[in-house]
Amino acid sequence: MKPVAIFRHSQTEGPGYIATFLDARRINFQVVKVDAGERVPADPRQFSGLVLMGGPMSVNDVLPWIPEVLGLVQKAVDADIPVLGHCLGGQLMAKALGGRVMRNGVKEIGWGPVTIEENARAREWFGARREFCAFHWHGETFTIPPKATRIAGSPYCARTKRSRWASTSACNAMSR
Repeated sequence: MKPVAIFRHSQTEGPGYIATFLDARRINFQVVKVDAGERVPADPRQFSGLVLMGGPMSVNDVLPWIPEVLGLVQKAVDADIPVLGHCLGGQLMAKALGGRVMRNGVKEIGWGPVTIEENARAREWFGARREFCAFHWHGETFTIPPKATRIAGSPYCARTKRSRWASTSACNAMSR
């Protein structure tokens, strides 16, 4: 099996539990340290999946690697390669797929509820669970792109237009 590529955008935003999860299942992965100047791979087909981690920056910031990552996400989704985004990774997925990323009306910092949506895609990810408590640390949100389905959200994101969690047609997840 090809490795999963995990993109690190900040030294403090490494793979964490995702590495533990993949190791436990004997799934190889490669950390691409974008923050250390490593090049963004041009072809997603060399990986079995992409994981885009967080960072303190916004997808709207002018950084040289953002257009390259946006293009890679588009190619991966077109090739039906799973993409998982957390925090900044969710912003990257949203923008790459045609969503809009903007400042949220409220900065979410601290523990708070996440409510699971009532749809099949949400059940694939969360089963029968309807809500959980998560630690939030973000000030931006995004619209759901045309190829995505909202699967969960928080009280501080408008329920019909913006999302914290979403899933693309290939059952990929986004989180801002």
